[in-house]
Amino acid sequence: MQWRIKPVLPVTKLMGAVAVVVLAAAFGGRDPIRWGIAVVAAAALLVWALRDLLAPVRLAADPTGVTVVAGFARRRHLPWAAIERVRVDQRTHRGLRSEMLELDAGDAIYVFSANDLGALPEEVAAVLADLRVAS
Repeated sequence: MQWRIKPVLPVTKLMGAVAVVVLAAAFGGRDPIRWGIAVVAAAALLVWALRDLLAPVRLAADPTGVTVVAGFARRRHLPWAAIERVRVDQRTHRGLRSEMLELDAGDAIYVFSANDLGALPEEVAAVLADLRVAS
């Protein structure tokens, strides 16, 4: 099983980078500070989109364990024995509800949102629990 980001996310980030440059051209004039801020913001969005394009699969699972994206685009395989806990963290703040899938591997905690997984964290946690029992 593999869970990947929604395809619309890198496209949106690239469009945001273009929009920042267009807005800087329209309103920045010759102000170097505005251009500097625009270049930094556009570069950050481009790097963020590049990560989505280089490592779209954020989580993969099989009977041997899970593979997660660590860092920019590096992958780390964790055997089931190394995973201490899989849980869904649900929070409500100011009327907004968020759910995050947490994989506790002892030395690291990996957190995935629904956007990272392209699915609801509760559904992914159920599949992971089934795979873990089957192994």
